[in-house]
Amino acid sequence: MTQPKDDTFPKLLLRNRRRFGAGRIAYREKDMGIWKSKTWEDLYNNVERLSLGLMELGLNRGDAVAFIGDNRPEYLWGILAVQALGASTTGIYQDSLPQEVEYILNHVDAKFVIVEDQEQTDKILDIKDRLPKLQKVIVDDLKGLKNYNEALLIRLNELQTVGDKVKAKNPDCFEKVLSQGLGDDTALISYTSGTTGKPKGAVLSYNNLLRMAASLEAVIPMDENDRVITYLPLAWIAEIVFSICFYLRNGFTIHFPESVETVQENLREVGPTLILAAPRIWEKMCSDVQVKVMDSSWLKRNAYRICSKIGYRSLDIISKRGRMRIFDRFAYSLAYFLIYRSLQDRLGLSHIKHAFTGGAALGPDIFRFYQAFGVNIKQMYGQTEMGGFICTHKEGDVNYLTVGRPIPDVEIKISYDGEILCKGPGLFLGYHKNPEATRNAIDESGYFHTGDFGYFREEDGHLVVIDRMKDVMKLSDGSSFSPTFIENRLKFSPYIREAIAIGKDRPYAVALIQIDYAYVGAWAEKRQISYTTFTDLAHKTEVDDLIANEVEKVNKNLPEGARIVKFLLLDKELDADDEELTRTQKIRRGFIFKKYKALISSIYEEIDR
Repeated sequence: MTQPKDDTFPKLLLRNRRRFGAGRIAYREKDMGIWKSKTWEDLYNNVERLSLGLMELGLNRGDAVAFIGDNRPEYLWGILAVQALGASTTGIYQDSLPQEVEYILNHVDAKFVIVEDQEQTDKILDIKDRLPKLQKVIVDDLKGLKNYNEALLIRLNELQTVGDKVKAKNPDCFEKVLSQGLGDDTALISYTSGTTGKPKGAVLSYNNLLRMAASLEAVIPMDENDRVITYLPLAWIAEIVFSICFYLRNGFTIHFPESVETVQENLREVGPTLILAAPRIWEKMCSDVQVKVMDSSWLKRNAYRICSKIGYRSLDIISKRGRMRIFDRFAYSLAYFLIYRSLQDRLGLSHIKHAFTGGAALGPDIFRFYQAFGVNIKQMYGQTEMGGFICTHKEGDVNYLTVGRPIPDVEIKISYDGEILCKGPGLFLGYHKNPEATRNAIDESGYFHTGDFGYFREEDGHLVVIDRMKDVMKLSDGSSFSPTFIENRLKFSPYIREAIAIGKDRPYAVALIQIDYAYVGAWAEKRQISYTTFTDLAHKTEVDDLIANEVEKVNKNLPEGARIVKFLLLDKELDADDEELTRTQKIRRGFIFKKYKALISSIYEEIDR
């Protein structure tokens, strides 16, 4: 695949401004209950003003700038403004603790950091004495900052005013600087989730990102008429690919929700044609549907049950025969009219062309749930170090047990011990300040070692990802099982928020389970079971019986050696702030095993009595 002529993000912005100008909407933002539209001309002007202000402030080619905040237009302006000057960007998760922010800012040698609001400003000010390279904190939302007199702070709109003065003196300055960028330049340093220790900074060029985006588009066509809502953290490489790469390459319209809390409502208003969501979001929407069905009338519950059976039966027929007969098509059309259509609309998925899940495995039960009522959901698989994605399902070739086939230009092979190895144009330039880790990650043949255990299916060439190699467990009798597979089955229950399967070198598998506080709480209230806190609710005998019933349902569909013999309900919610989860909400399995070692031992001791 040939390298695109416009080989940096800022160059693509300039192309889109010339192509669309003030005649096409670039983005919409929900503010104070109103969707406000801005054109490509508006976007370009805001980026230009901020970029020239940053140049005047002292940002140079090769410098690094970090960002902390929700997805706002100003975040988009900032990324493109920084990159137009030849500097690199790094996103930091909004809920990161001060010590986590400190580590990344110092590791990347951030010269400036652009923050959204007072909360993020306070984080930086608390650690400013430990940030020797940081020169300025650029603040977007000034609420609550009126009496802050810190010399370190500067307002984003103030920088844009400075940029106006620079442009007045030299009108062509921005375009000249922008044109100096090259595809081989560093676009961003994206930090991995850090499931096994400190996160590593993967250095990615524009070529890495844009060429991988082009490969994906060869499988999943997009155009300027698509609509996307951007709400996932831009610190996540997958959201960068969707909301920056695809956006700039295709010139479609992106939408910024009013807040994280209003995303579901905003989805219904926007009716996106493309959507990317992490498994937790798909799980949450699935649980919402199940709980609402349980709380509905007898007639609605039975209509949903019958229509669900039709949907699942249709999936099975298509997977075996490739198409449905006339009667089956009629039954599906009737079910769509009665249930599926309104369900899609309620979830904001009624206009979806392609729905994607990525970042972790989505349970097969949840995958089939969405497909059964007509949502065209596909699995994406990849790594930060490969520019985001390396595999996906193609249209008409979706299997809920796999992650699809490699996208064009990507080579994947399985090592002798079952590890997935890959290489392609998205292969990163290396880990920032960590040449040893880079050498360990890329072998002499140029293949990246993913650390994932998997295999190719002979019948269709699809890749099956079983689990992280370090997480695949063996019982004391030598039989293997995948904790993730068991956990995903358990999380299909609306009452189970998180599950951790355990069994390494043990005679059988057990699990730690975190209840879903909202749904179990609603269940308890409906049965007049009183409780005060999460801990109190988790300790209720009735709740234990409820979860035991859910575990038993899952056990019926598990191999005998992988069945959960006993479980224990956690008396607190797992939290990234307690280091139990990563900022991308992945389980830090090693840390949990260490933290709950005594608790896990007590489960086995109780069984053996």
